Amino acid sequence: MSILNIKDINLLNDKKKNKILSELNSKISNYSAEERIRWSLKNLPCTHIMSSSFGIQSIVLLHLMITQKPDIPIILVDTGYLFPQTYNFIDFLTEKFNLNLQVFRSKISPAWQEARYGQLWKKGIQGINFYNTINKIEPMNDALNKLSVQTWFAGLRRDQSKSRKLLSYISIQKKTFKVLPILDWSNNEIKKYLKINQLDIHPLSKDGYSSIGDTHTTSKHIPGMLEEETRFFGLKRECGLHEDKI
Repeated sequence: MSILNIKDINLLNDKKKNKILSELNSKISNYSAEERIRWSLKNLPCTHIMSSSFGIQSIVLLHLMITQKPDIPIILVDTGYLFPQTYNFIDFLTEKFNLNLQVFRSKISPAWQEARYGQLWKKGIQGINFYNTINKIEPMNDALNKLSVQTWFAGLRRDQSKSRKLLSYISIQKKTFKVLPILDWSNNEIKKYLKINQLDIHPLSKDGYSSIGDTHTTSKHIPGMLEEETRFFGLKRECGLHEDKI
């Protein structure tokens, strides 16, 4: 199979795009995560990148990816409000695995944002959405454009939240192929992979956190809570990076 051309596919109407995507998803649905990555690297166009939040379980896809493509650009969108433990974890993993880490940020510093807009995360869903737009969506768009990205790998999984239940292994987002190699993995499979490969986990995982984002919109997991309720005060799960699909 020749390498798919994302530019040609983006010229098609939605019905034809969805037909191609349906065929691709059917093809790789029975593949292992390693096989999905191998197939995608071979058949989906360069530039390939992976986005990572360096959160609780991010090391799993990170390890899977660099095992096959050690120099793949790892995109971190830094809001300036990550936990100190997250920044230390990023430094540790970058040095340990010699990661090709590329960091993108808002053009407006956190201090300037607060001076201009106040603490947006305290202003309800509209404030949170605006915060996410300037701190996450716009920097990611900048990364996709500057690196001329055509294939984007990410570590989303269906059992993380209701909003991810219907995701596909391959989609088109922002006119770019989006690949989710571990989409069907359970928490038990994640733990098994961590154990077999003796991988370092985020230091806050032992402190009651099941999902990690910014300090001001992440809370510890309390028994009875859904994982998605630990983010954005339970008002929403997605920050917007993984939305806008055809």
